[in-house]
Amino acid sequence: MESKHPPGLYFLFTIEMWERFSYYGMRALLVLYMYKVLLFSSKEASHIYGIYTGLVFATPLLGGYLADKYLGARNCILIGAILMALGEFVLAIPSVPFLYIALGFLILGNGFFKPNISTIVGKLYENADNKRDAGFTIFYMGINLGAFLAPLVCGTLGEKFGFHYGFIAAGVGMLIGTAVYLWGQHKYLHTIGAKPVKKENDPIYKENTKALTSKEKQRIAFIFTLMFFNIFFWASFEQAGSSLTLFADQVTNRTLPFLNWEFPVSYFQSVNPLLILLLAPIFSSIWISLANRKKEPSTVVKFGLGLIFVAFGFLLVFIASQAGEVTNKVSPLWLIGVYLFHTIGELCISPVGLSMVSRLAPVQFASLLMGVWFSSIFFANLLGGYLAGMYDPLNQKIFFLYPLLLTLVPGVILLFLNKPLIKKLFK
Repeated sequence: MESKHPPGLYFLFTIEMWERFSYYGMRALLVLYMYKVLLFSSKEASHIYGIYTGLVFATPLLGGYLADKYLGARNCILIGAILMALGEFVLAIPSVPFLYIALGFLILGNGFFKPNISTIVGKLYENADNKRDAGFTIFYMGINLGAFLAPLVCGTLGEKFGFHYGFIAAGVGMLIGTAVYLWGQHKYLHTIGAKPVKKENDPIYKENTKALTSKEKQRIAFIFTLMFFNIFFWASFEQAGSSLTLFADQVTNRTLPFLNWEFPVSYFQSVNPLLILLLAPIFSSIWISLANRKKEPSTVVKFGLGLIFVAFGFLLVFIASQAGEVTNKVSPLWLIGVYLFHTIGELCISPVGLSMVSRLAPVQFASLLMGVWFSSIFFANLLGGYLAGMYDPLNQKIFFLYPLLLTLVPGVILLFLNKPLIKKLFK
């Protein structure tokens, strides 16, 4: 019995899977929809995509604050789910004004939903429960299962039958998640997250009055240092939904040889979550094995390697873009290789960064610093959208040098900074 996780974990896994199905189904189609239906230029579509995905990571600060102070986490999850479902259905109306209205609903809805469902997952476990990390790993698998299925369903409907069908499917997915949530929240969550946090009853309330020690200040400085490098990673990684999607549409041969069927561009968006599902358990085992032998790389080294792996991915697409000038269309295996390197980079950075913040943040600023960490992804997406706006189908090979250098140079710098940063933090 001791090895079992709370039933609420699998309930929240299901809700998160449907929410991510909705988000990634829309995300796989958004740039293509703006480019092909609303007739935006690739630059305009990429800029809007970058601003949208950036704001998605900015509003959780607001949603978390409102949940703690006024509404409670559970109410915020419901508000967010309804707003996101509404946003998907509004997006199905082919009109520029409705595009902006829909994106507004989605940005606000995500802000209410995203921070609070993760908070409730954590509250399912006692502080000393050693199953907590494994529980979050299971929850993370729900995210990627939804992200894997979404482009296959919404992408097929959107590209083969009409973009509005893809967005409606994403909205239906969010409604299913909402219905499941309403059905099971009392049964599986009991009173967890039902009310706002009462600071006077919160054990960390007293901690808020304590001054930071010099060691805690050093740790906060360390978090902010890696936040800076986190921006370069996500600015390049998020090219998946913009410039790499356009490359898949315009330069990649998507016709299956024996079936004479051209598969949708959005299918490429399923490669990364599928690889996460396959590789995450392997990486977890590798880190544990290295730790047991006292050979686990530091967080700084993992970040450096993650950036360098992303650079290798862009090196592949840089080579592929040169081949495309000769052959017109390149094999889809090039992009699959790109996403393989990018997924390895993600596994070196994304879960490692979250773990680092939760481990090093002073207790009185733990939630705030986690929100600030997400805000670095906001700036990254703005930078990524600006970068993707420079994409030109006639000059791809020069374009892909930018994200290559944007990740390679910071990655190498981090490897050189490893010893001085670790020495300052821990000695």
